Amino acid sequence: MIRIDAIWLATEPIDMRVGMDTALAKVVRVFGAARPHHAYLFANKRSNRIKVLVYDGFGIWLAQRRLNKGRFVWMESGTVLVSLNAEQLRALVTGLPWKNLTHDHAIEVV
Repeated sequence: MIRIDAIWLATEPIDMRVGMDTALAKVVRVFGAARPHHAYLFANKRSNRIKVLVYDGFGIWLAQRRLNKGRFVWMESGTVLVSLNAEQLRALVTGLPWKNLTHDHAIEVV
């Protein structure tokens, strides 16, 4: 498995046709650098697709996921950079409301 120490969510949408080099350039522009063992998540405008770019210290991994129904729960554009934990990432990629998961893993009413 790929070791991921930090997970970052980009709030601006990305064109899902971009490849690895363009996604990496966007990570550097948005986050300042691509850090080893960090994952960077991007969504399209409709929030039904996400791309995940991971730099493992040796190379770049790029994965994409599409929901057949519904949308990924995403942050609004213009929000400052968002850091997620592993539980929030699992909820996000499943299409669940990850924002309700707190640091103690409790689901709260918003």
